[in-house]
Amino acid sequence: MLPNLVVDTTVLPPADRFEFWYALIAQEMAPAHISSGHLDNFVAYAQAIDLGRVRMASLRYPSLDSVRPAKLVRRTEGDVYQLALPLTGRSTLIQDRTESPLEAGNHFTLLDTARPHVARHSADGSGLAHTITVQIPHLSLPVAPDRIRRLLATPLPSHVGVGGLLVHHLRSIAAHPEQYQPAQAEVLGSVALDLLAAAFAQYLDIEDTLSPEARQTTLRARVVDFIDRHLDNDELSPRSVAAVHHISLRSLHRLFEGDSTTVAELIRAKRLEQCRRDLANPLVRQPIHAIAARWGFRDKAHFSRLFRARYGRSPQAYRTTVAHQDR
Repeated sequence: MLPNLVVDTTVLPPADRFEFWYALIAQEMAPAHISSGHLDNFVAYAQAIDLGRVRMASLRYPSLDSVRPAKLVRRTEGDVYQLALPLTGRSTLIQDRTESPLEAGNHFTLLDTARPHVARHSADGSGLAHTITVQIPHLSLPVAPDRIRRLLATPLPSHVGVGGLLVHHLRSIAAHPEQYQPAQAEVLGSVALDLLAAAFAQYLDIEDTLSPEARQTTLRARVVDFIDRHLDNDELSPRSVAAVHHISLRSLHRLFEGDSTTVAELIRAKRLEQCRRDLANPLVRQPIHAIAARWGFRDKAHFSRLFRARYGRSPQAYRTTVAHQDR
């Protein structure tokens, strides 16, 4: 699993929970004056994930107000941007006289911890607010600070364009950090930086200033996202993927040269995983051959061989085993 720190306030008596959270979170993020309307019983969870040059955290809490005044900024070393991606709840961020409510699940924004700011978060109903944050050193983001400043505390779309690719990348890491090896942390962080730089370049209309590496990362992310959204299309193939993205087949294969898998193998692996999920889902009652056909495997015998090679058992045996485990 990726290097990470897990915080769960419910392991402590209610009266000690907020102080415990405050002490640990202040070490992971820029120091600020933090308050909450639930000091008597602050139920909160956090998972901080080390991604090399950047630090990521998945946070759940009832309500939280964070104020970072100029006096506190002057006492703190290191200039860091903080990306905020609210997934549930209500959030309002204020910096440089820009005040923006963020629509959970649809927007993200950036704050500069080297400047004063205010962040207010609250949960909807009886649940907990859920936010993903990323700490990014100024020098690690290859976009001029004066240009980034134009976007501070501004709501940026999190479901379309390069911003959508960035958010998909971050949510995948936060949801399943166990699927990555520690050696992959630096690569995952670099991908996040390239996608963030590309997203800002898109919003600022300065895409021609991106490095070749950032452009390659962005194109690769677009390709993978396209594959994920078209796995059930019989026409999906390396050749069709290349055509849609207006690149040659050779250029497409070059995008994945550093991986241990080809584009065709990636498509096949993702389709097999969708089949496995359907076979494990008790609500999906289709015959195995119908599930296989839905995800592009028309030959039942060929599908069975591929499934067994990847998961160590036949599709029928896998479905039966999972069904017995759920009883």
